[in-house]
Amino acid sequence: MKTQLLHLVAAASLISVVPCLLAQDAAKPKPEDTEVWKPVPPIITPGATNSAPPSDAIILFDGKNQDAWVSAQDHSPAQWVVGDGILTVSKARGAGNIETKEKFKDYQLHVEFRIPENITGSGQARGNSGVFLASTGPGDDGYEMQVLDSYNNTTYVNGQAASIYKQSPPLVNSARKPGEWQSYDIIWTAPTFNADGSVKTPAFVTAFDNGVLVQNHFQLTGQTLYVGKPFYKAYDRAPIKLQAHGDKSEPLSFRNIWVRALD
Repeated sequence: MKTQLLHLVAAASLISVVPCLLAQDAAKPKPEDTEVWKPVPPIITPGATNSAPPSDAIILFDGKNQDAWVSAQDHSPAQWVVGDGILTVSKARGAGNIETKEKFKDYQLHVEFRIPENITGSGQARGNSGVFLASTGPGDDGYEMQVLDSYNNTTYVNGQAASIYKQSPPLVNSARKPGEWQSYDIIWTAPTFNADGSVKTPAFVTAFDNGVLVQNHFQLTGQTLYVGKPFYKAYDRAPIKLQAHGDKSEPLSFRNIWVRALD
């Protein structure tokens, strides 16, 4: 009788332990717990080279025309010069800056540019231009990544090539010689605003100059002003602008410009 009682007690204990073991096993992390299967990322076809546009890119300049661009001043047809697959800044009176017809929020941008081999001048007067990541209006400075000849050309570091103008010097100077094609690859995270116009989230920039990281998720403090402290001004979507600078040096050329909207 005593032996039977011991067996019953042992069986009861085992019965009480089994659920605990099963519960512990169920609570133990599994690889499947952190596997995400949906949504499946869309399939795109990458370009044949790192600079070639992928299949979902919006082509802003393919070497044939400037149909994707307008005057930044009055939205009349762009008046820069197209030839031999290249878009060259026009310094003719009235030509001015150009901006995309389409407006963007967050995006990936690729743009190639060339400083003339026979460039003259020094400092900010040597191959000056700019890629304005959000052109918020004719009277606004917007948000500029500087284009300049920074190959053996001294200027203030937050105004040299690949700087976020007057805010963030590049991490390194990776400029090529004048006459050689150069490239910017830029990830732009646009600022967002509350209903009252206050900043909800600031703008960020990650950028590569000639394949080299020069801006690492830099947080902007507002528009990139020539004079004064930066500040934010509410906007929703904006064109991308290329600058025709007022210096007297030879004009720059651009080619192979494309963008991928990320929003």
